Amino acid sequence: MPTLSPTGAQALYEEREKRNALVIELKEPDRVPIAYSSAFWHARQAGITNRTAMYDYEALAAAVRRVVLELQPDSVNSPFGSVALGPTLEVLGYKGYEWPGHGLPDDRPYQYIDREYMRADEYDYFIEDPSWFYLTRYLPRATEAYAPLARLPQFAGRTSVRIPFFSRYFGEPDVAAALAKIAEAGAEANKMLQRSAAFDQELRALGFPLSRHASCTAPYDYFGDFLRGSKGIMLDIFRRKEKLLEAMERVIPMLVRDAVQMAAANGGKLVFIPLHWGIDGFMSVDQFKTFYWPQLRKVMMGLIDNGLVPLVFWEGKCDSRMDIIADIPRAKCIYYFESSDLFEAKAALGDVVCLRGGVPATMLIAGTPQEIREHCRKLCEVVGKDGGFMLDASSGIPEEAKAENVRAMFQAVRDYGRYD
Repeated sequence: MPTLSPTGAQALYEEREKRNALVIELKEPDRVPIAYSSAFWHARQAGITNRTAMYDYEALAAAVRRVVLELQPDSVNSPFGSVALGPTLEVLGYKGYEWPGHGLPDDRPYQYIDREYMRADEYDYFIEDPSWFYLTRYLPRATEAYAPLARLPQFAGRTSVRIPFFSRYFGEPDVAAALAKIAEAGAEANKMLQRSAAFDQELRALGFPLSRHASCTAPYDYFGDFLRGSKGIMLDIFRRKEKLLEAMERVIPMLVRDAVQMAAANGGKLVFIPLHWGIDGFMSVDQFKTFYWPQLRKVMMGLIDNGLVPLVFWEGKCDSRMDIIADIPRAKCIYYFESSDLFEAKAALGDVVCLRGGVPATMLIAGTPQEIREHCRKLCEVVGKDGGFMLDASSGIPEEAKAENVRAMFQAVRDYGRYD
C-alpha cells in the first residue's frame, strides 16, 4: 500500500474509529469492521521464531507492522503486552508459564502452568490484607526473584518508632539481592513498555486504532488462574463456599480500579476480559449464577460506570448461559466468542451487545480461501444484520493459519460486509 500522508492516515484512523464505535452502539456503520489479533502469526509470516518475537522487541514490531500494512484491519491488538515478555519473565523466574526458549522449543506458543499459590487455609489472610498477601505470599511463590520477601512482616502494624525494626529486613543480604533482581526486572519491563507505547503511537499514526487499552479478569478466574489453581478452586466451591464468595467480593473494587487506571494511562476505553472457568464444561448453570456471573457483572458494571467498554472474551462454549449473560446494559459491551455459535449468539444477544469473532481457527488452518469467503459472507449477512458485529478469528489468528486464508478473510469483509 502506498504511504499515506499524516492527514490521510488521520482521516483513515477516524473512519475506522467511527466504524468500531457504531457497532459497539449496535448501529450500522458503512461496513462490518474487522480486527487483527494474533499472538504469533505475524512472526511466522516474517520468518522469525516465537522465541524471537518474545525476546526481540524490534523484530516483533517489524513483524506486526508488515502484516498490518498488508491486511489493513480496522483495529489492531498490539501483541507487546502478551508476547514481548520473555526477558522480564526470565529475570523474575516466573513459574506460571513455560514459553519458547524457557521450557519449550523456540517455535511453540507459551503455555500456562496450573499451580496452587494460595493454600486452602489462607483465605482469611487474603481477605484481611490482599496487598500484603500478594507481596509476601503470592509473588514469592510464583517467582524466584520475590522469594525472600516471604519473610517481610505485615507493614500496617508497624508505625512510628517501630519503623526501624521492620526496615532491618531490607538490609538482609537475600532480601537486598531480591530487591536488586526485582529492579533489574523493572528496568527490562520499562524498556519493553516504552517500546510498546512507541509502537502503539506508530500504529495510530499509520491509521490503525487499538482494539484494547486495558485488561481485567473475572473474580473467580483471579483465584482459579493465579491463586488456588483449577483443582483447589473447584473444591472450594463445595468446601469453602462462603470464604470464596467473600474473597471475590474483596477483589472486585481493586480489579475495577486497576483497569480504570490502565485505560486512562493508555488513552482508550476498551478493557479486555478473558474468561476461563465460567464456560459450560467447567461449572453448572447454578454454579455460574452463584460463583461467576454476579461477580463478573459487578466488575463489568464498574467499568461501564467509569465510561469504559468491557471486551469480554468467552474462551469456550457458553451456550447454556446465553440468557444469563444477556443481563447487561444495552450497547455497552463487546462479547467475543471462541466456540459458541455466533449465529445463535446473534439471536440471543444481538439486541444487547456487540458480537465479535466468527471465523474458527480450524477453518483458517485447514480450510480453503473459498470456504473462508463463503463463511464470512454468511457472517456479514446474518450476524452483521442491522450492525453490532466485528469480524475476527474466533481466538485470534493461529500461527498455523494459511496466509491465503487470512487474506481471504480480510478481503471477504470488504466484498460482503458493506451496508446499503
